[in-house]
Amino acid sequence: MLDKFSYFIRRALHNMRQWPFLCTASVLTMAVALASVATFFLVVMNIQLMATKWSEDLQVVAYLDRQPGTGQLGPLLDAVKQFPEVTAVKFVTKQEAMQRFRSRLGTESNLLDGVREDILPASLELSLRPEYRNRSGIEQVVKRLETHVDSNDIHYGQDWLERFETFVAVLKIVSQALGGFLLLAALFIVSNTIKLTLFARRDELEIMTLVGATLRFIKVPFLLEGALQGLLGGVLALALLSAIFNLFLSPVIQSFWLTPAGIELIFLNFNQQLLLVTAGVMLGIFGSLSSLRKLVQI
Repeated sequence: MLDKFSYFIRRALHNMRQWPFLCTASVLTMAVALASVATFFLVVMNIQLMATKWSEDLQVVAYLDRQPGTGQLGPLLDAVKQFPEVTAVKFVTKQEAMQRFRSRLGTESNLLDGVREDILPASLELSLRPEYRNRSGIEQVVKRLETHVDSNDIHYGQDWLERFETFVAVLKIVSQALGGFLLLAALFIVSNTIKLTLFARRDELEIMTLVGATLRFIKVPFLLEGALQGLLGGVLALALLSAIFNLFLSPVIQSFWLTPAGIELIFLNFNQQLLLVTAGVMLGIFGSLSSLRKLVQI
């Protein structure tokens, strides 16, 4: 058994050395395809990481039609704190709202001289649990607020949230479509590389069949060849991905002005790296299988 497996390995390596150009083309194609798919995956993963960081500052702000009295404020805050989506509630008086406005204007705060301190509305600022920091979760909070609070203006960055979620969804669809196309292209090239090798050795394979070689005995070296090419392609893809991440992707994202301060971008963990290499092996095997169907006719 060990001798037979050793023969299969030697035969697969011999085939790869015999056709170095086709072998190199297959390995490079798989490497580029896998690295491209993994790059899109990294982009989506880090954008979702940034979204999680951004969402930590996400609040629902309800601007009150009238500032509640002392006896009304306590029950109102207690009622809002009971919302399952809410972790904390802060009441901002009209005077505090004006002080914030002045501080944001900075050196231009003198523009507010003579303006009444109570001209801005009082508000409730709601901090949400992480699992509700999305459009559906916020909509639940807004519906609850509408039944408990006298407010005609509830703000939570609706436009930004909708556009960002749409952007992430489109990015996922594009990455999946492009990734599928690249993987199919790699599968096609690997399949045709093995097929060219089969055609070049067709006479030899016919003789092996005539002397009693089983189809399994004939096919296994080519399956191993595809698997070895896929292994090399997966390892090379991992090296390309690391270079892309460190030299291009990470600096570009870190320099983006919307990137949260102090965020550390993440690379593939060990299991994901292993999955990438395994995907290369499987891609090579399936490419070989698709061309080896011709052997049934020998």
